[in-house]
Amino acid sequence: MFRIFAPNLQLDNVSELSVEQVRALGIRGLLLDLDCTLKDYHSETVPERVLAWLDDMRNAGVRMCLLSNGKPRRIARFSQALGMPYVAKAFKPLPFGCYRGLRTLALPATETAVVGDQLFADVLAGRLAGLFTVLVRPTSPAEPWFTRLKRPFERFVLRQLNARRLPSTRLIHNLAWK
Repeated sequence: MFRIFAPNLQLDNVSELSVEQVRALGIRGLLLDLDCTLKDYHSETVPERVLAWLDDMRNAGVRMCLLSNGKPRRIARFSQALGMPYVAKAFKPLPFGCYRGLRTLALPATETAVVGDQLFADVLAGRLAGLFTVLVRPTSPAEPWFTRLKRPFERFVLRQLNARRLPSTRLIHNLAWK
């Protein structure tokens, strides 16, 4: 029952995903959540370490696209600042935003990963779209109320996945976040 929520990979932060890992997995493109994944929810800037990570990915030839449920005008500002395309109003956990992102990157699902901080939005959307999924810890506890409401349920599902040792298709790392 919980398998659909199982991320393929779980990391503390986005910069832990290395170019070497991406290459080893056969990933050529990343659909990146913005809020609480690349930057804190209320922040208007992306941290320097994340900017350096984005540069490393870009220099390695990894295609990237922002994938957000946010409003187009706000996401477009970050898209322009980061120099990458975007899909706003992605309606995650539905997979349709992921499909738009795949068309934007011009890559098949088998060569693309979605990276985000929410099990019931980012991971579920990616799984439904047939993508490799990477779950990262939220960058900060400041989140919208509707996201905070989901967090206890996400922790419960992650504990269940760990207890049942339900591996996803490739790799689960450190599934029992506190």
